[in-house]
Amino acid sequence: MSKKLLMGNEAIAFGALRAGVSVVTGYPGTPSSEILDTVAKNNDGSVYVEWSVNEKAALEVAAGAAYAGARVLVTMKQVGLNASSDPLMCLNYIGVKGGMVIVVADDPGPISSQTEQDTRHFAKYAKLSLFDPSTPEEAYTMIADAFEHSEKYGQPVLFRPTTRVCHSCASIDILDDLPKKQAEGFIKDEKWVIFPRLSYNNHIKIQEDLLKMREDFSNYDKNLLTGSGKKGIAVGGVSYSYTLEALESLDINHKLLKVTTFPFPDKLALEFLTGLDEVLVVEELDPVIEEDLVRLCGLHNLNVKIKGQNTRNTPIAGEFTPESVEAAICKFFEEEIGESRNLKNTPNSSFLTPNSKAPPEIPGRAPSLCIGCPHRASFSAVKNATQGISAVYTGDIGCYTLGNTLGMVDTCLCMGAGITIAQGLHRIEPDTVHFAFIGDSTFFHSGITGIVNAVYNQSDIIVVILDNSTTAMTGGQPHPGTGVTMMGNVTEKIDIGNVVEALNITKLFRVDPFKAREARQAVTDAMALKGVRVIIFESPCIML
Repeated sequence: MSKKLLMGNEAIAFGALRAGVSVVTGYPGTPSSEILDTVAKNNDGSVYVEWSVNEKAALEVAAGAAYAGARVLVTMKQVGLNASSDPLMCLNYIGVKGGMVIVVADDPGPISSQTEQDTRHFAKYAKLSLFDPSTPEEAYTMIADAFEHSEKYGQPVLFRPTTRVCHSCASIDILDDLPKKQAEGFIKDEKWVIFPRLSYNNHIKIQEDLLKMREDFSNYDKNLLTGSGKKGIAVGGVSYSYTLEALESLDINHKLLKVTTFPFPDKLALEFLTGLDEVLVVEELDPVIEEDLVRLCGLHNLNVKIKGQNTRNTPIAGEFTPESVEAAICKFFEEEIGESRNLKNTPNSSFLTPNSKAPPEIPGRAPSLCIGCPHRASFSAVKNATQGISAVYTGDIGCYTLGNTLGMVDTCLCMGAGITIAQGLHRIEPDTVHFAFIGDSTFFHSGITGIVNAVYNQSDIIVVILDNSTTAMTGGQPHPGTGVTMMGNVTEKIDIGNVVEALNITKLFRVDPFKAREARQAVTDAMALKGVRVIIFESPCIML
């Protein structure tokens, strides 16, 4: 057995390789991107790895391999789950043969996302089981459990690390590889075709399986329930680590329940609730564990006070920290702690010596485009050409969202939406010039559809594609326009200009944004025309 110092995402990748994964697909998105990167770097040639054009495509490619009996892994962030939700909702009704684990990295804060959405709600909505690791070490071993669970029930499984689990590091014992299961191949059967009658019957099976899963997860790990006393703490995710740190300095009796899965382990939770007067629930984002405990108290007529986000005993938004968790726990155990501990001291005071001072807060730094970024020149060309003109600039998800700091991004919703938002604005304000900015990777992800819609419905907009030859925001991953795959193969490079011209746009302009006069003239010429005009500003990312 060897040890490796691994980031959480790397641990997930090594865990999947140990579990015998055969196909790994995904779309880059912080905080999940390093998982697929790590699989690719440590691939012995037996695993197929791809960055797909979007999360929907990634899920469907993996589903095909799982139909044939292979173990598959799909990676994305929480907003990527929205893009893949159409096939995922149906896939649970169809089922899989090989184990299928979908890693969805949630981003409390949010640190680098549009939303703080909680994937545990999606698991409940889609009737999917979910594993929720609290540390990189746990994520490494838990991924194998997720594959086995998927194969036991013939259903995809969600795996939900959060940002701190993804990006924290730990020394991990590297275990021997598990025996790799050979995919038996695709066997034709009517069960792979989703008809209404099949969906009805499978919905019944899904509901029955959820009850069995509750029992399974109650027996998943008896170490998830510890301690004794009249007060308890229920915790999930990375907050478990913060809770243990806080409790180390408190000499108090308490029960502790760690929830790592969905469906909720009712039997284990009832054992936890027995004999308690009060429970503090510590969980980031939404009160999922909290509301399940309230449900159980109601069903079983238990007189236990459940405190958490709904009672404002813990923060209702943002990322938890060791300090915020310790403050909530100290307040909860205020009577037990007594006056021996000054609760008004600096939060997380247990980590300070009697004579030490709290470290100063790290000064904030507003995000900005890199010095030398070609997007600066692109925005400058448009800004200079539109002086004195009524113009609206719709943005998209990528580095270029930071054009907002230059006054050049007025809206930003989700991947690909800038082009379609511009079309809606144009219908209400036809005398305004509407520019829609989108990046090269995002163009392939979900921008093509918007341009098709604009041409078909005779919109009058200017689409500005900022082509810097990489997926810059998430670490420089390749995409269909780079001509290189994640397997390291040189492939057909898809030319963005050829694609948009094939869509019957009014006119295409291709220009280097650093050639300032030419760039500004291209914008001016585009504004003189009507219909769907496309400007491609082509210059590589400064990091390349």
